[in-house]
Amino acid sequence: MTVEFISAINTRPGDELNPQRGGRALDHAYLRRYARTLEDAGFDYTLVPYGSVSADSFVVATAVAAATERIRPIVAVRPNTVFPTVAAQQLATLDQLSDGRAVVHIISGGSDAEQARQGDHLSKDERYDRSEEWIRIVRRAWTEKAPLSHEGRYYRFEDFGPGFPTFGEIPISVGGSSDAAYRVGGALGDIFGLWGEPLADTREQIARVNAEAVAAGRSDRPRIWVTFRPIVAETDELAWEKAHRHVAQVAATYEGAGLVPFKHYGKGTPQNIGSQRLLDAAARGEVHDRALWTKPAEVTNASGASTALVGSYETVAAAILDYVDLGADLISIRGYDNLNDAIDYGRYVLPLVRQELAHREATGQRGQIVPQPPIVEGARELAEVAGA
Repeated sequence: MTVEFISAINTRPGDELNPQRGGRALDHAYLRRYARTLEDAGFDYTLVPYGSVSADSFVVATAVAAATERIRPIVAVRPNTVFPTVAAQQLATLDQLSDGRAVVHIISGGSDAEQARQGDHLSKDERYDRSEEWIRIVRRAWTEKAPLSHEGRYYRFEDFGPGFPTFGEIPISVGGSSDAAYRVGGALGDIFGLWGEPLADTREQIARVNAEAVAAGRSDRPRIWVTFRPIVAETDELAWEKAHRHVAQVAATYEGAGLVPFKHYGKGTPQNIGSQRLLDAAARGEVHDRALWTKPAEVTNASGASTALVGSYETVAAAILDYVDLGADLISIRGYDNLNDAIDYGRYVLPLVRQELAHREATGQRGQIVPQPPIVEGARELAEVAGA
């Protein structure tokens, strides 16, 4: 089985441990450095996030592709922000420029308030219905050889195309934890994205997605993408010490920015079901399974992907393989000290996972993950080398 690794791109220095106040909104030199570091670390993909006040994901993805040779940018797109025929053209252009590396991740929207910032006032279920229509149109724009017309609930056009051709097939990713997300992603997604939950909960979600694929008449199933925020060190003890330092710093960062978890003010839980599920897991226990730590989700009110895998390189690699054994074959890992963590993952975690999978492939048996040699140089010195 082949497992591929995803990270997320940073457009300027600064992260939850090292917040940057002021400065350029987008540091092009740092963006190039970060993208090349991810590629050198062995990542296969990098997510290019989208937000109402962030850099445009299409433009950033194009810069990532130009700065690298192998890594695939995953463009996060909200269907309310770009008409599907235009998105098809933009994605196909990126695919041609990158020699077939484009991937798209559909964000239907989990927060009414965030969607409203860009004029979107549909309900959550309506947003997923719109995503379904959007995906079907984009695929037609890429594949049909004659002009096409469409009159649906959310989109209408006449005699479009033939569309600008892609270099290859562009995978479409869908994510979420609601019934609507399972329905749309199970029916139409090449990839389905989940946040890192306990193993039993993840197994249940994968089953839901696969059942929807069957109900839609698919002969295949979406590839499963699971996201974590690993905190690693040479030993489990050192990793847990580091984890508690990190979460204290993250809490201070949120408080300093006025982002103290809503529940501390009695304002309720997040609207999106994915965050609610992470908070439920945190309420059931701080540590689950081999290494899943829910404290960061509690501290941040499950703001995005916010559960950690904590332990030595070997422990975290083994924990990743636990999810692989459930059926996940895309693993997204992003740290808290982002650039240095990416380097550490590339040196110490990704190789262990890949070596074990190669062993299984060659022998048909599970092996034992062998500890790596002690670190001689710290990650920060390595980061300086990577940026040279």
